[in-house]
Amino acid sequence: MAFETPARLEPCGLEETVPSALLALVHELQSAAKDLGTWLNTGVAAELRLMMRIANAQHSNRIEGRIAKPTDIERALAGRWADVEHPDMVQEVIAHVHVQSWVDAQAVEGTLPAPTSAAFIQELHRRLYDRMPPTLRVAEHGHLSREILPGIFRGAGHDVTVGAHMPPSGHRIAAFMAYFERRYSGLTRGTTGRCLVIPAAHHRLSYIHPFDDGNGRVCRLMTHAMIHAAELDGQGLWSVSRGLARGLEDSAEYKQRLAAADQPRRGDRDGRGNLSLAMLESFTLWFLQVMLAEIRFATALFDPAALAARYGGLLRDLYPERHQLPRLVDLVLRQGEVTRDQIHSVLDPPVSVARSDIDCLIDAGLLKSTSPVAPLRLACPLAYHERLFPHLFYDEA
Repeated sequence: MAFETPARLEPCGLEETVPSALLALVHELQSAAKDLGTWLNTGVAAELRLMMRIANAQHSNRIEGRIAKPTDIERALAGRWADVEHPDMVQEVIAHVHVQSWVDAQAVEGTLPAPTSAAFIQELHRRLYDRMPPTLRVAEHGHLSREILPGIFRGAGHDVTVGAHMPPSGHRIAAFMAYFERRYSGLTRGTTGRCLVIPAAHHRLSYIHPFDDGNGRVCRLMTHAMIHAAELDGQGLWSVSRGLARGLEDSAEYKQRLAAADQPRRGDRDGRGNLSLAMLESFTLWFLQVMLAEIRFATALFDPAALAARYGGLLRDLYPERHQLPRLVDLVLRQGEVTRDQIHSVLDPPVSVARSDIDCLIDAGLLKSTSPVAPLRLACPLAYHERLFPHLFYDEA
């Protein structure tokens, strides 16, 4: 039946006439992403990138109603599970962080597969659920409970309903995903095409709903990979999931926009596919605006002078008698990492004072070092996330 034909996904992109406003937005995105973080020392950018993976994972899980506290995530990553308040929610975030790390490494190495290929999407799901315990590998569909098989698409008999939307039947998922891969292989050619198609692929994968569970998180991980492929990653210093979780004005926008893009074509002037072209254009505009807003947020957040001021302000409040501490952190911010000898040559404190200051900053989690003689690097303690990185995380669990 036509309902189960993969062409049900059409239109898969904006192929005929692209509104000039969208093209201008793509160019603005490309420019903003290219500039993001270029003023930061590479060592500092690397530490901030690690933190952004945590933020992206937290917001992606928040969209699913699974809210983990930043401090709990930090404890878990350090192996301090006994101190974690909600370990099941944190495990989901940690799994997401590891999958995103794998995607990022592939992008850096130049070995990132086509993000819209069925095999890559299955690998995202497999890696995500391989890291979760059996208790988190259960999908609830009405009165039914099903085991989630990592990396395995829904099959015959595994039919689902998502709100008012009825995704393709389980036995048709393989055909839909083959069609999805083929269509987006063509639509992602060219620099502009790779940018412009991100929202459409995001929606259409969500529309297919290929897995028993984990579709939203996998969809956002695929989108993260597409952002890499489109060279919009901005050194990994911004989070698409934060933008989707917050929306432009309201946190409900994301799911409302996804549902609106499910609408069928509305007459002869609304494209030639099964779904509404007008709604796809609207979703694309909103999605790209969210991306740009997040890049602008990160640009302001990671401004070196603003970073130094926030670290310095925190240190003056925590240690009002230790006037060297802000200067020491400012030195690390400017150089990325510093040796103990550099601290003496630049700041010229007595050896005992320098050691005491360094120990104080390491104990507070504001600097880190792999050994007592290794160089010092910036650290991003999530216990002070709202002071150091205001509004980056969600912390109302």
